[in-house]
Formats: sequence, C-alpha cells, structure tokens
Amino acid sequence: KMLGRVLCTVLLVGTFPSPAEASQGHISVILLGATGDLAKKYLWQGLFQLYMDQVSSGHSFTFHGAALAALEPGQRLMFDVLKKLSCPPDQPPNRCAVLKDQFLKLSQYHQLKTAENYTALSREIETLLRQEGLKEAGRIFYFSVPPFAYTEIARHINCSCRPPAGAWLRVVLEKPFGHDLQSAQQLAAELAGFFREEEMYRVDHYLGKQAVAHILPFRDQNRQFLDPIWNQHHVERVEVVLKETVDAKGRTSFYEQYGVIRDVLQNHLTEALMFLIMELPANVSSAHEVVQHKLQAFQSLWGLERSSAVLGQYQAYDSQVQEELQEARGYVSTTPTFAGVLIRSDSLRWEGVPFLLTSGKALDERVGYARVLFKNRAYCTQSGALRDAGHSQCKPKQIIFHFGHGALNTPAVLVSRNLFQPVMPKDSWKEAEARSDLHVFGQPLSDFYMYSPVKERDAYSVLISHIYHGRKDFFITTENLLASWAFWTPLLDSTSRQPPRLYPGGVENQHLLDFEMVSGGLAFTLAEPAELLNPSGQMPSDFRAIQSKFRQSPLVSAWAEDLISQLASDMEEAAARSVARSGQFHLALSGGSSPVVLFQRLARHHYGFPWKHTHVWLVDERCVPLTDSESNFLGLHRHLLQRVRVPYFNIHPMPVHLNRRLCVEEDGGAELYAKDIVALVANASFDLVLLGVGTDGHTASLFPRSENGLEGAPTVVLTESPVKPHQRMSLSLPLINRARQVFVLVLGKGKHDITTLLSRVGHEPRKWPISGVSPSSGQLVWYVDYEALLG
Repeated sequence: KMLGRVLCTVLLVGTFPSPAEASQGHISVILLGATGDLAKKYLWQGLFQLYMDQVSSGHSFTFHGAALAALEPGQRLMFDVLKKLSCPPDQPPNRCAVLKDQFLKLSQYHQLKTAENYTALSREIETLLRQEGLKEAGRIFYFSVPPFAYTEIARHINCSCRPPAGAWLRVVLEKPFGHDLQSAQQLAAELAGFFREEEMYRVDHYLGKQAVAHILPFRDQNRQFLDPIWNQHHVERVEVVLKETVDAKGRTSFYEQYGVIRDVLQNHLTEALMFLIMELPANVSSAHEVVQHKLQAFQSLWGLERSSAVLGQYQAYDSQVQEELQEARGYVSTTPTFAGVLIRSDSLRWEGVPFLLTSGKALDERVGYARVLFKNRAYCTQSGALRDAGHSQCKPKQIIFHFGHGALNTPAVLVSRNLFQPVMPKDSWKEAEARSDLHVFGQPLSDFYMYSPVKERDAYSVLISHIYHGRKDFFITTENLLASWAFWTPLLDSTSRQPPRLYPGGVENQHLLDFEMVSGGLAFTLAEPAELLNPSGQMPSDFRAIQSKFRQSPLVSAWAEDLISQLASDMEEAAARSVARSGQFHLALSGGSSPVVLFQRLARHHYGFPWKHTHVWLVDERCVPLTDSESNFLGLHRHLLQRVRVPYFNIHPMPVHLNRRLCVEEDGGAELYAKDIVALVANASFDLVLLGVGTDGHTASLFPRSENGLEGAPTVVLTESPVKPHQRMSLSLPLINRARQVFVLVLGKGKHDITTLLSRVGHEPRKWPISGVSPSSGQLVWYVDYEALLG
C-alpha cells in the first residue's frame, strides 16, 4: 500500500485534494535512459517540478526509471540523482521537503531489456492500481535513449506495455530524429507502425524556452502594431543565432555524425524562424493550425545550395576527434562546428528579405536570440547628443526574442522604444528595469521596452508540463519533421565534401568568421588564411571545371553545383552577346527535373541577365493543362519566370490546350507555335536551345523510333512518349539544329550508362534522338557532371 501511504501523507500537509475530488485517475511516467546525462541534468528535475505543480490536480503519480543496467546498480545510480534534486526558490522549504520525500517514495527503478521486462512492468502498474482502487488515466514513456533503440522499445511498448482501453499513451522522443530526409522517413515509418501520430511527442527543447514559446503569442497579441510592418516593405532582415563558448570535447562521436547544421540549425533555429515567418493562424494555440501554417512557410522557402552557407571548424577539433575516436594521426575531418546560412522565401510577405541562421562552438560568447531588424527610412537633422537623449526615429528599430545567457542572462523580449510599446501578458511577463549600463547590439537597454518572465522556468520543465496536459503545439509532428529535413538535406549533401574554414576559437576568432551576402549567397568577408586544410590529399571540391571534347563537340564537366554555375554564366554571356547583336535573345528551354537547379541559379544569382530583351520558348511540353503539376511550363514558371522580369508578351508557352481539349491535331496547336516562331525568331533560328537527355537517349520530346520530328521540315510536332502522359508537343530535330547554340545538360549517376553509350555511337537519331543534335551553322556544347561522365 505504498501509494496509499504517500497520498495520506500529502493530504496531511494540505497539498492534495480530498479523496472525493481525487478521481481523475493515475498517471505512470516511465523514463527510459533514467541514469543517462540528459536525465541527470534535466529530466528528473523536470519530472519533480511536474509533481510539485500537479500534486493537487486530482491525478496520482508513480515514476518509473528504466535502463539496461541490472536492478541493484541501476537503482543506486538513479537514487543518487534523485537525492540531488533541488527545490525552486518560490517553493516554501517545508512543503518542498515533504514533496521531495514523497517523490522519491513514488519512484522506482526497473531493468527494461526484454519483452518480458515490459510485460512485468505493465502487470506491476495494473496490480498497484487494483490494490489502491485507482483508475488508470494514462502512461507517459520518455525515450531518453539513442534513436537506434527507438524501434525495439516501441515494439515492446506496443506489444506488452500499452495502457488499457480508456487510458491514453504519450510517447516522448528526443532528437536526433534521423540525419537526413531518408533516415527521418525511415524512422518515422517504423514508429508509425507502433504509435498513432497523436501519441508521439517529439521534443525540441528550444520550443520550451520561454522567449521562443512566446514568439507566436507576441505576434498574436500585437497584431495591431505588427500587421502593417511585418513584411518585406519594412523588415531589413531576420537573424536567428545560437553561439556557444564550449567546444565539442567529450561529444565528438556524436558531432562527427551530425555537425552543427544537424545539431542546431535543422531543428532549434529553424523552429524559431518558422514562428517568426509563418502566417499567423486564427488560433495560435491550435496545434493543427500551427503545423499547417508552418508547412506553408516551408513550401515558400527557396531551396538551399552550397553557396547559401559558410562553414567553419575550430582548430582543436581534429585532435579531439583523433583522441576520442582513436583516429590515426593526420586524420582530417570536414565536420563543421560553425555555420552561417542564408535562407530566402518567395512568399508575398517575405520576398527579398534575408533570413540568417548562425550557430557555432568555441565562439566568443554564449548567447541565443531571434532578431527582427527593421528598415529605417528616417533622416534626422539633430546632432548625435540630441538624438541619444530621446527615442529618435534615427536609432535602429528592432524586436529581439532573447533566449538566454549573454549580457542579459535571462529570457527576454525587447522592442525598440521608437517602434511601439508591446502588449504583454502581466501574469507571465513583467517589464524590466531600463538599465543604461547594459547594452544589446550597441544600444543601451534604456532604448528598449524589455520584458522578462515573472517566473523563469527550465525548458524541459515547461515541455514536461505540456506533455502532461496533452498540448501538442509545442512538439514536432511527423509532417513538420520531414518538411524540415526535405529543406536541409540538399545543403548537407552539397557541403559534405566542402572543407570548412579553420578558426582558433574564442575571442581569437576576431573577424575570421564574419560573413556577408554576396550574389544571392554568403561569403566570408576576410580572405581564407593561407594554411591548407589537407595539403597532402585532394578533396573532390578541389577539382576545377575541365573542358575537352564529347562526340566531337566541346565538353564542360565538373561537380554538379559547379557545372550549373558555369552553365548559368555561359547562358548569361550568350544572352548579352545576342542582345548586343540584335537587340533580342530567343531562348528555348526544356522541361524535366535536371534544369530546375539551373533555373533557380539564374533567378538568384544572375541579376545582370537581360531578361527585358529575352523571349522564352519551350522546347517541349506534355499535353496537360498548363496548371497541371506535370506541365513543363508550370515548372518553368515556378522556378524561374515568376522570379525574373521577363515581359509578359515575351513568354511563349506551347498551345497544348485549345478548344477545351489537349493536343488534338485538328486544333492546329503545333502549327500555331511554328508560325509564332517564324514570325518572331529571325530565320526560325533560336539564339540558344537548352536540351536534356533521357536514359533511353531521347531529347526534347523526341523519342527513339518516333514517327514525327526526327527528320523532315524544321517545325513543331505532336509526338508519343512511352511513359505517361503519352502525348507531347516538341520542336523537331531539324528546327533544333537551326539554332545558333545548343547546350545539352546531363546530370547524375542515373545518366552514366547513356552517357557512356553516346560517347561510342555515331549519328543514329532513330535509335538515340540526341545523337541527331548537330546545329547546321551553330555550336553544340555538352555540360556533363562527373557522376554522369564517370559513374
């Protein structure tokens, strides 16, 4: 009758309701990994805080610590931690002492290794409740274990330790949730086989930090002030930053697998950014509405590429890895310990506004914040002294969500006094003293309205309370998780071979890690120091683009990102020459997946491209409405046309949809397009045609043994594809061969076999249509990445 004795004792000190009121049922909390570092530092303290807060709620509790260690040593380790639990300063010492004693009596250790162990735990909980005459409300399983153990534990819980019908199950999962999109999808699929989405609570402890958790409520409560200025017309940039003074010593086995982007940017900083840039839902407390608006924000972000980031690594990291992981002397790691990343959105609200995410270890200070810096259009005629005396409009205007540490050493919300005085909930936030001796971003605190929490709480205590209350809006859903990994994985792939900049650490870094926005990406402001990262061996990124011959035509080959950069530059150069020569540039573009990265590159980096004088044509089109996701034109519009200033009348989609039907020969769509080309393009000779190559050797929509388009007149034809959608419209091979220049783009390992084949065959367009591309009076250039060329 252990639980009954505890309840009686608590009743005596007046901290529990009467037995009549105590009818909400019993909650069992099972902490897996109960003797690990996270449990020692945060989780047991958070569970004790939950018990102190909820002991009068009507629920009864038991706490079950679990690990792989045998009963006696595991129990000893766990209770050594529990005895050190601290009482919050706002708790009366006598009450806290009683509650701590009760908490220890309600806590037990279990060895959980096998299915039988989980079955025994479930029986023990059921027996205890039967003896005490209590109804089970639910069970919380907190996974403070490595992710590789998740699936086996999930299977045991699902098979042997679920609560009975009518009681809820809440499973709490700690990051990392995978290391890229594929691994996250796999882990999510495995867990979905055992738990429903509403049963899973993925923890990002930053969502429990009070300043982060208040971003959405702040925006909601201050709509009247923010609605006019929370947009591209008023915001200069958004920064989300986490700086640490500590290094990775003691954690290099984890850090070598993950690095700073996976450890901090993909989760903590991204979540804070989403709260800042997502459209506000009608109800900011609705988990479903918040997630849907987050997903919309993710969809608006431009894809990341290698030039979107600057990476660094503190100099002692290699030696720490060698020592801790027993790597050979001379081992060189390319794992970044510092990253700055530029993110952009094409949403109407944020188009053109840079979002900067920055984090690193061994930096000069420990601080975290999200900062919205506003444009300042004011010109002030008064002197500096007069300007500083009041709240001048010439001073910087900003809103800062200060996560903690730094000069303030507390969570805080700061709003420039020359912006507005914010609405803040008085029960949870208090206005702080406007001290002029402390400075934030070079400004005295007296320049800000500053608010700090009435009661400062640890992030894990906050999140454990939300788990108890079943509040899912503070946790990461599967959709949210996969959207984040889909966004970050391309950058992780493209920078995996990139040597980071070395930095000494701490204040000695000086300006070595300062970076700036350059040509749509980021670059360090100071030149790279002369020291080489790996002087003895070459990294793939050391190779430069090479030029030679392929099928008797010029070949440009490089790693994919460098190749796309070169191709975009060559296209801009060709456009400039054509405009100088004739005042116009007629460009015919192919569809498919390969050109997408090229279109994005042109939109983001080539501001000098003469779009005003460019006519954009399609090489081919699928016979679907132009708004269909399969449409080549829709892809071109999404990734290029909506982001550059091409005159409306210079855009020429193929007329596949006439008279409410698709590609019907009698409608004459192909003939109409051919007539437009003859009318607008001199000699029907495009200045540049961009082609791709299919694995079967097709190009444009000209397929092997095609009935139309491989020979005959230079025109536009209807063709049949072996894959859906079968009907296509395409420029014919003779029309393509009238172009001044033809560039062929070939990317990826999947194209290696056809690339090898094409290097050996002659002019056989009936078998391999691409082999028939040979401009009669123009130039053909092949752009083939190393993976397609070399396999």
